[in-house]
Amino acid sequence: MSSVTESAEQRFRLAFERLKAGNPQVLPRGTPVSQNNVAREAGTDPTALRRTRYPALIREIQAWVEINGLERAIKKQRQEKRRSAKSDLSTRVKELENQRDKAQSQLNSAGRMVLELRQENARLRSRLDDLIPPPAPWRK
Repeated sequence: MSSVTESAEQRFRLAFERLKAGNPQVLPRGTPVSQNNVAREAGTDPTALRRTRYPALIREIQAWVEINGLERAIKKQRQEKRRSAKSDLSTRVKELENQRDKAQSQLNSAGRMVLELRQENARLRSRLDDLIPPPAPWRK
């Protein structure tokens, strides 16, 4: 019976190593390491990997999950910060584009107004010249 236990433990250990390396043979790639997933990767029912039978292996799995869980949490925080910063930058870009578009619109309006005022000025000068002729040039 001890050889059966050893071979089962060896299968669990190999499954654990494959999951840690990210190269599972039974489960899909990217499957997280957990006690249940180690048992599934070893080709057994999750209830087969018991604390009473494999206490050292269970502790190793739990320690690895805890350590890597913290690393994942830190990675997740970094990713979230990057995503947030990217979102902030995207929002800022949109705000600046809106400001640019508004400024461009105001510039076009001001240009149109200058053109209209020049035309009005020319019209009024022409009318003024009709009402009051310009002074005659000096003759000697």
